Amino acid sequence: MTHRIEAGDAGDSEPLERTPAGPLFVPVRPGAGACAARIFRTPMGGRTAVAFTSERRLAAALGPGHAWIRLAEPALRELTRPAGVTELTVDPRLTAPASAPARARSAAPGPRATVTIG
Repeated sequence: MTHRIEAGDAGDSEPLERTPAGPLFVPVRPGAGACAARIFRTPMGGRTAVAFTSERRLAAALGPGHAWIRLAEPALRELTRPAGVTELTVDPRLTAPASAPARARSAAPGPRATVTIG
């Protein structure tokens, strides 16, 4: 089940959808001394932060051993806001295979796959 949670106006008395309670499992890209939250594309091409309600759901969507951190929904929004990301998708099911790493793409040219969220 996929939930998209849009950021509402500051004057909204209720959120557009109920947000998950507690910390979420957020996929990250490890880097030198830090990690960055991964940003995905929606089927319509928009950018969205992604989080999962369990490690099992994250592994089912992204594969076992994928790096993650635990963040509460407000912290994830604050982290991705400077990148212009206002949408949060919880427990997505990926509908296309991830594209190959840059080195593999250059070695084997062909059509590119795009990661989208259904």
